[in-house]
This record gives sequence, structure tokens and C-alpha cells, in this order.
Amino acid sequence: MPKLKTKSGAKKRFKLTATGKVKVQQAGKRHGMIKRTTKFIRNARGTTVLSDPDARIIKKNFLPNG
Repeated sequence: MPKLKTKSGAKKRFKLTATGKVKVQQAGKRHGMIKRTTKFIRNARGTTVLSDPDARIIKKNFLPNG
């Protein structure tokens, strides 16, 4: 079997923690900040950890070597 390649888009968007969880940037902050509440903008700073079902999909299909 050939080696599995990591998806190029995924390696730019996701990082794995030491315990194997998937870290991702918060969504919804690219444009349209006028209509967002200040609370939303504040809470969407930094990174977050994906839920287990979503993380399983990412690790299996997009980051097989992670």
C-alpha cells in the first residue's frame, strides 16, 4: 500500500495536541463584524478543541499521519 498523504488544506487549519485532540481556530470572524455582538467577537478569540465525533473524522480522513 502506498503512503497516505495529509490533505494540504487540513494541515493549515488543524493542529493536534499532545493528547491527540484537534485544535482549530474559532469560526465566524472573517467578515461581517458589524452585525456580530461584542460578546461573540470576544468569545471567538484564539483556538478551540473540536468535539470528539468531528475530531475523529478529521484525524481519519484528513490527518492520517497525525
